[in-house]
Amino acid sequence: MPAPNFDVIVSLAKRRGFVFPSSEIYGGMAGFWDYGPLGVELKNNIKAAWWRHMVTLRDDVVGIDAAIIMNPRVWEASGHVAGFSDPMVDCRNCKLRFREDDLKGPPSEIACPSCGTRGSLTEARQFNLMFATHVGPVAEDASVAYLRPETAQAMFVQFDNVATSMRRKLPFGIAQIGRSFRNEITPGNFIFRLREFEQMEMEFFVHPRDEDEWFTRWVDERHRWWTDVLGIGAERLRLRPHDPDELSHYSRQTTDIEYQFPIGWSELEGIADRTDFDLRAHAAASGKRLEIFDDASGEHLVPFVIEPAMGVDRAVLTVLVDGYAEEQLATEKRVVLRIRPSLAPVKAAVLPLLRNRPELVERARRLTADLKPLVSAQYDDTASIGKLYRRQDEIGTPFCVTVDVESLDDGAATIRERDSMTQERVSMDLVPQRIADLVAGRTAWEGVPREAPAP
Repeated sequence: MPAPNFDVIVSLAKRRGFVFPSSEIYGGMAGFWDYGPLGVELKNNIKAAWWRHMVTLRDDVVGIDAAIIMNPRVWEASGHVAGFSDPMVDCRNCKLRFREDDLKGPPSEIACPSCGTRGSLTEARQFNLMFATHVGPVAEDASVAYLRPETAQAMFVQFDNVATSMRRKLPFGIAQIGRSFRNEITPGNFIFRLREFEQMEMEFFVHPRDEDEWFTRWVDERHRWWTDVLGIGAERLRLRPHDPDELSHYSRQTTDIEYQFPIGWSELEGIADRTDFDLRAHAAASGKRLEIFDDASGEHLVPFVIEPAMGVDRAVLTVLVDGYAEEQLATEKRVVLRIRPSLAPVKAAVLPLLRNRPELVERARRLTADLKPLVSAQYDDTASIGKLYRRQDEIGTPFCVTVDVESLDDGAATIRERDSMTQERVSMDLVPQRIADLVAGRTAWEGVPREAPAP
C-alpha cells in the first residue's frame, strides 16, 4: 500500500501516546514535540539498535557523551559561527518567514505561500541557525555561547583524549547519541524537521589512503542497517550521492540514504567523507596537535574521517510511516503497525477474557509480572477482547496473550501474533520464555488460524 499521509500518522501518534505537540495547552510551539509513553519506548529501542550495531558489536568503535554547550571557539573553528546559515525571506503582509530554497521561483515573482499576496516577499538574507545563550550571571558579548547544532564537533575536539585513553589505532571510530538544536526557519512535516532533535553520529578515523574504501563500506553497511535491523522496506529506500555543487564545505563526497515519504524522497542519513578538515581546523585554532601514530606507515598523521550521521526523530517517523497498514477484515477495518518486535514499545499484552472474573484477572496480572523481567509487557482489561486486539495492533504490539476460562483448568493461555492473527496455546509457565525467544528471533512462530473473538 502507498505510504500514509502525515495527517494519519500525526493522529495515530497523538491518539495512542507516541508523540504530542509540545506545550499544547498553551498553543504549542513550532518545531518542538514531546514523546509520550509509547513514543519514548520506540525512540529508546531505535537508539539501542543503533548503539548495538555501531558500538557494542564492533571492536573498532567507542562511544562518548559530550556536553551540549561547548566553548564558543569550537563553533568558530568549525565554521558554524560564520557560515551555518540558510537564506530566508519574509512576507511583509503576514510576517511569516520562509527558506528561500523551499520557494518555487524567485521571491520577487511569486506569491507568499501562506497569505497568497504577490510582491510581498523580501529579498533573501542569511540567517544563522544556531541558538545563542549566555553562560554566567551577566548577559554580555563575552558570555555568549551556543546550543550545539550537531554532535560531531565534540568527537573531533575529544579525538586525542579518546585515542590516548583507549589506546586506539587506525582505523577507529567515536560514536555519540545526543540532542542538537537548530533555529530552523520553517520547521514542519511533523517530526521530520525540528528545532530540538536527537542525533546519532559516528566519526570513523582512517588513513588518508583508505578514504574511498571506508566510505564505500560505510555507505553499504548503513543502508543494510535500515533494511535488516529496522525492517524498512527496501523499495522505499535509495542512495543518492551528492552532486559536486551541493557538497558541504568540509566534504569530498557524501551519499544520502533517502526514504520515500508522503512529501517525496527525503534524507534519513548522510554518510560524509569529511577528509581532515575538522581536525586540522581545531588544531590550528587551539594550537594542539591532533595527530595519531600509524603503525603501518610508521608516521604521525592527521587522519581522514568518514561520518555516518542520522536523526533519531526521522527514524521514529520512518518506522511509523513504513509500518502503518490498513486491512479490511470480514466485518471491520483493522489498523496495524507492522514494526519489528525488537522495536515495538510493548512486546506482549496480557488480556483477561472476562474482567469480571477475579480469578482470570489475578492469573493475567501474575503472568504480566512474570513477563516484565524478560520483555516489555502490558496488562489491559479496559474493553472487550476484540477491541483490545485492535488497540494493540494499532500500537505495534507483536503478541497478545489471552487468559480465558479454560486457563483455569488447563493452566495454558492463548498467544496471538499480530501480523498473521494466528494463535498458539501455551502453558502459562512457558509463555514468558516463549515470547522472549520470539521477540529475539531465537525461534519461529508456529501459530494456527483461529477466528478472533467478536468485539
